[in-house]
Amino acid sequence: MPSAHTASTVRSPRFGDDWWQRGIVYQIYPRSFADADGDGFGDLQGIIDHLDHVGPDGLGIDAIWLSPIYPSPGLDVGYDVSDHTTVDPLFGTDDDFDRLVEEAHGRGIRVVLDLVMNHTSDQHPWFVASRASRTGPFADW
Repeated sequence: MPSAHTASTVRSPRFGDDWWQRGIVYQIYPRSFADADGDGFGDLQGIIDHLDHVGPDGLGIDAIWLSPIYPSPGLDVGYDVSDHTTVDPLFGTDDDFDRLVEEAHGRGIRVVLDLVMNHTSDQHPWFVASRASRTGPFADW
């Protein structure tokens, strides 16, 4: 059931603001965790479908940590990110992500994203801009 909680008000039944120091964090590799649409790849809906298994009444975790869910050409199993601002269609939509966060927060589960800024694809806009000009603003990238 969705909850009216937001990221700033989610409270674990066990910990307060120090959840990240003492809580249990369960890493999920979305590509293989659970495939809700039957295309052979895990997706955000698959994670939503299993939140009760990992939450307070299941494994009892305080947060899920998602391996990269950003668009990627897939040359480094998703760690070669080409856009850090949206969800890879392989996993669903931005709305699916919003629903995942809402569903997780409603169960007292925080969501942590693996923001891999040092793992960017050569197709990322800043690398494209770097290759475009030897004198442009990204030339020394």
